[in-house]
Amino acid sequence: MNEAIADCCADPSHKLLSIEQGLARILDAVPIIRDREQLPLRSALDRVLAETVVSAVDVPSFANSAMDGYAIRHADCADGGDRTLTLVGESFAGRPFEGEVGAGQCVRIMTGAVMPAGADTVLMQEVVERDGDTIRFDAGKVKAGQHVRHAGEDTRAGQAVLEPGKILRPAELGLLASVGVGEIRVFRRLRVAFFSTGDELASVGTVLKTGQIYDSNRYALYGMLRKAGVECHDLGVIPDRREAVRDAFREAAAVADLVLTSGGVSVGEADFVTDTLQEMGEINFWRMAMKPGKPLAFGSLGGAVFFGLPGNPVSAMVTFYQFVLPAIRKMRGEQARDPLVIEARAANALKKAPGRAEFQRGILARTSGGGWEVSTTGLQGSHVLSSMSRANCFILLDADNAGVAEGETVKVQPFSDFL
Repeated sequence: MNEAIADCCADPSHKLLSIEQGLARILDAVPIIRDREQLPLRSALDRVLAETVVSAVDVPSFANSAMDGYAIRHADCADGGDRTLTLVGESFAGRPFEGEVGAGQCVRIMTGAVMPAGADTVLMQEVVERDGDTIRFDAGKVKAGQHVRHAGEDTRAGQAVLEPGKILRPAELGLLASVGVGEIRVFRRLRVAFFSTGDELASVGTVLKTGQIYDSNRYALYGMLRKAGVECHDLGVIPDRREAVRDAFREAAAVADLVLTSGGVSVGEADFVTDTLQEMGEINFWRMAMKPGKPLAFGSLGGAVFFGLPGNPVSAMVTFYQFVLPAIRKMRGEQARDPLVIEARAANALKKAPGRAEFQRGILARTSGGGWEVSTTGLQGSHVLSSMSRANCFILLDADNAGVAEGETVKVQPFSDFL
């Protein structure tokens, strides 16, 4: 972040910066916050793993049954046909059979119970006829080793089960518990400070004056940041006064790893935000080849990464998901991954002019035939926040796309990929 990125797009006559170019510059510039902390396993849910975890045990640690049924020796099935065996005991989970299964014998066994010595195969109880202390079954249908879980089948002692950068979701918590891990080292939460600027913005709960609007962006940003698993510092609405803006930037940079604002950073805007950013940080103003969300500011503010997003609410959300969220994922130590993109049939014709990539809001659903179909939410203006509420995906239209006919295949990015 010490070397400012040359701003090839500050002059409107210059070529717009592609989404791929902008994202590559951002990911090259942002650091990984490597501070760590030790947490109890349950407190580590949704945190990012900061160490390699090596199992100290085999999982399972003993051979056990995958079914309720009968443990037998497969050697007793060698000749096929109907076979009768004598029941000599029972093996329950946590209460194993202590003896050994000999020729012509079997043990009643429950799911998860230890396989008795001498036995190597389990019969499901549904294929067995029991008569007192004997069972009868068709030996020709029995496969050696069936319905047996072997020691170390899931995890071997000495095996690396999780690597740094893995998000600890419910499956990972269970996996860690299965190898006996009760505490784990994770990267600390990323600290993000955000605020809005402008005398036209009113806080929710106040009465609007002429020319004012409610500050919706701060609430959308809060929601997206919380979903991203960061520590949020909401600094509120900052009035259009030079010292107030300067103080807000100074406070944000002091408490956060990343500072995030929306509005007031378009090229050529004569306001205190732009002036203060240039005075206090290393900021580049880019014009992105995308719709919505053309204006974007990126750089550093003190020791923090800085993003200035467009003011229109949909533009702010689109640029957050396409640029800020990947940066957050890198900074918090997550393993790199490509976004989830699937193909779907367009249920409607989609209007678009060539020139900029578009993120149209859509509703993705399964068809009766099992495929995917996406329909438009209607009005696609960058101010139409209700379109984001109705949508569950972005319809991705390339810069050179000149519109889509009904029935054509389009690429879709589900919102579930952002959670």
